[in-house]
Amino acid sequence: MTHVSNAPVTRPQPDVPSKDDPTLGKLVSDASRDISALVRGEIALAKSELKVSVKAGGLGLGLFGAAAFLGLLAIIMLSVAIAYFVHMTGLDLAWCFLIVFVLYLLIAGLLAFIGVKKVKQVKAPERAIHQAQETKNILKRG
Repeated sequence: MTHVSNAPVTRPQPDVPSKDDPTLGKLVSDASRDISALVRGEIALAKSELKVSVKAGGLGLGLFGAAAFLGLLAIIMLSVAIAYFVHMTGLDLAWCFLIVFVLYLLIAGLLAFIGVKKVKQVKAPERAIHQAQETKNILKRG
């Protein structure tokens, strides 16, 4: 015995937008507004963090400047002491100061030579540039 139902056969209906569904323009507008709010929030956070960092950095730079000045004074005193040690050999004091001066010129020349060699080794950040170009191309396509 077969039983036949009089109920209508329901087939899945394709998605039909209802009046409550947002439009594409509304979705894009909401996304744009949300992204703008997110970016503004991130900028505000960065500003507040920078204010704290700048204050600490300013104090640090001041202390670093004072340390550099005292270091410079120490080098001057060391230079005078070296000249007087050389003077103990019986050389005239003027020649002793000239020897210290030439010693510092040689050290400065050596440091400049090494610095130039290191600067010539600097390369462009090739991977970062390549990644940025890929991102730009992807965004253009999207």
